[in-house]
Amino acid sequence: MKKQIIVALALSLSLYTFAQKKEVKEFEKAVSKENYSEAKAMIPSLEPMLGTMDDKLKAKYYFNKAQALYAGGKIQPKDIDAAIESLNKAEGEYKAEVTQMRKMAENTLLQAANNAYIGGNYDVAAKGFETLYKINTSDQAYLYYASQSSLLAKDYDGALNYFIQLRDLGYTGEEMQYFAVSKLSNEKELMDKAARDKAVKIGTHIQPTEKMSESKEAEIVKNIALIYIQKGENEKALSAIKDAREKNPDDANLVISEANINLQLGNTDKASELFKLAISKDPNNPDLIYNVGVLAMNENKTEEAAGFFKKALEVDSNYANAALNLSTIKINEGNALNEKMNALGSSSADFKKYDVLKAQKNELFKSGAKVLEDFIAKNPNTKNLDVLTQLKNIYSALGESAKANDLKAKIASIEEGK
Repeated sequence: MKKQIIVALALSLSLYTFAQKKEVKEFEKAVSKENYSEAKAMIPSLEPMLGTMDDKLKAKYYFNKAQALYAGGKIQPKDIDAAIESLNKAEGEYKAEVTQMRKMAENTLLQAANNAYIGGNYDVAAKGFETLYKINTSDQAYLYYASQSSLLAKDYDGALNYFIQLRDLGYTGEEMQYFAVSKLSNEKELMDKAARDKAVKIGTHIQPTEKMSESKEAEIVKNIALIYIQKGENEKALSAIKDAREKNPDDANLVISEANINLQLGNTDKASELFKLAISKDPNNPDLIYNVGVLAMNENKTEEAAGFFKKALEVDSNYANAALNLSTIKINEGNALNEKMNALGSSSADFKKYDVLKAQKNELFKSGAKVLEDFIAKNPNTKNLDVLTQLKNIYSALGESAKANDLKAKIASIEEGK
């Protein structure tokens, strides 16, 4: 009797296993025929059987489940995590097939995410890039694209989440860039390596060069800090940037980021100190030098500000804003004499004082004009309307009508050509 029960049990298990295989086979058949709706409808009845399936049958089920959920590229957002989980579980037995499917899904979803981004659907693009990262975790750039999309969608909590992941992963975004100079345009062009090498080989390009792109680490930490500031969590903001600086003490960009954070928080003295520190690490950066000059100018430290603007122009003779501010310092000093001039009376002595003050004012205006004249001499093709307009106004104030009219005509010509 006992033997009969064992035989009956074995027969029962055999029949159950056969039934499992049959149902998985029907499931596989629906997937192969691209009847994805039918296949998805079969999933709830197959899931309870997983506990008694052998490893090979489980792998077959999971691989087909992933295909059913993927639905030939028409996957629903709610099915994405389940599809990725199924692929992971099938990978042992179906490594080649899973690799191929991941690549196919990656290409399809990348196109959809890019289209959403180009179309301004930034929230959709962010989710798309996040999904791409889940499919291919070796490409952390997808998380970076998700963060940028979230920023544009004004989803700052989402962006913060992506930025923190990137920071914790140690993502820098650095990659080798390949350049060559076009014989046609004489411009240096960025290309992928294969295209660059081919262009040089066929002779359309010359002077092949390559360099590593800039790290995005400072940008990521800065954005984490800025989002914390927006959320009113200033201590977290400063902590984020300081932690990054401790790990990278010689990174001038991180110093700049901390300076900008302090500037936004109104800590101008600390910001100025950090900008100066950044200059010591990157002494030929005209933007840095200029920013310290602006801070000094805003605090009425005009002599210090003028020194930094002059330095910025020494590093980059085309730095128009530095020239403008250096000129403005002189103009402001001249205009400050107006109050003294207007306070004078009508006595002979007052008239003499007035003439002295007016001469001093004119000299300051001429100094302001000289700054811009020197800038234009070094940049004769400049079309910077702010520079030209300020110089025209100085000439008008000095009564130099011919020079003012010449600049007025030049400004009009530039505006017409826009």
